[in-house]
Amino acid sequence: MKLAAFVFLSTVACAMAQGESWHSSELKFGDLGDFKLENGAPGSLAKVTVGDKSFDSVNGTSLDSKTFSAQRTAFTTAVTGAVGAAGYPIKGANPAEINTPLLIAVLTYLAILVTMVYGPIAAALVELFPTRIRYTGMSLPYHIGNGWFGGLLPPIAVALVAATGNIYAGLWYPIAIAAMTFIVGLIFVPETKNVDITKR
Repeated sequence: MKLAAFVFLSTVACAMAQGESWHSSELKFGDLGDFKLENGAPGSLAKVTVGDKSFDSVNGTSLDSKTFSAQRTAFTTAVTGAVGAAGYPIKGANPAEINTPLLIAVLTYLAILVTMVYGPIAAALVELFPTRIRYTGMSLPYHIGNGWFGGLLPPIAVALVAATGNIYAGLWYPIAIAAMTFIVGLIFVPETKNVDITKR
């Protein structure tokens, strides 16, 4: 939770400092993992609030590049220091606190789950399409699913978190995709048991 909140802070703080789309907005950080994005007064600069400290972002429209860079660096440094003082991790995970055996065990378990899925997927995709279009039929949906739906997961999840202020809001995207996949598969994917792939 701390890491997710810090990643969100880093992304939004940089965007607020540089992009006009974040003007008139205020990002407020409370307890660890608790933050919210609020609309500010029209025309005001974006602001980051950490506890009882507030930091105005930089309006670079009237600044030369050197001055803007210096003020942006000062803003980023001040915000980073404040979130660090509030207890957020600003240097990443502490290797001394990582349970390496448990980490390896969890990753191995997840890898086993993936292999249990990929085996049946390969057989099912082969059986779903006739020989003359099998390569395209297998490749296109597979890469759309992995490339587009899977590849866009990080930015969509971050956007959901930024829009709601809830660090768990990004989980709704994979939940929605999984539900959609279940419904589509249940209704449209035919049974492939005993299909003779040499006669299609």
